[in-house]
Amino acid sequence: MTDRSTLEAMASLVPPGSRVLDLGCGDGALLAHLQATRGCAGYGIELADANVLACVQRGVNVIQLNLDEGLSIFGDQSFDVVLQIDTLQHLRNAETVLRETARVGRTGIVAFPNFAHWPNRLSVLGGRMPVTRRLPYQWYDTPNIRVGTYADLRVLARRNGLQILDSFGLHNGRLIRWLPNLRASTAVLKFSR
Repeated sequence: MTDRSTLEAMASLVPPGSRVLDLGCGDGALLAHLQATRGCAGYGIELADANVLACVQRGVNVIQLNLDEGLSIFGDQSFDVVLQIDTLQHLRNAETVLRETARVGRTGIVAFPNFAHWPNRLSVLGGRMPVTRRLPYQWYDTPNIRVGTYADLRVLARRNGLQILDSFGLHNGRLIRWLPNLRASTAVLKFSR
């Protein structure tokens, strides 16, 4: 999630003054933006050394932690909002981390590249794995462990007993509510326990 309009769209989902946990926070850009523009406080969780350093340089509180090992260091409902932006597709235990997100936060927000977006479908129809702005890697060097769709995300939430508060797609920072599984490059789900 590097583009400014997508960052703004994600930030708009977080109520001002929220205590936030950002899972897989990368360089801390979103959390720094939330602190500066929405008065939020909280922590980022990141594994990569370079990203942890970038967070510290931005003034973002960061904990270096492998998310596949869980969130046992946090108590139930410790945060108002838990974010998983472009994180779920990198995790081995995605379903477990989704449940943990619901446990430690009052609200969870998950977003990831929507594999069902129409350009991706055309690539697969042509016999090739897609390479797009949201899926910029070749199949043989991608950091993604899995790909998913907007529809898959909704099914996963329901299967885990989560209450879907809102779901939609994003494309180039634009909100997509009509046919998001087809028209959106990013799938977004806001949920609670």
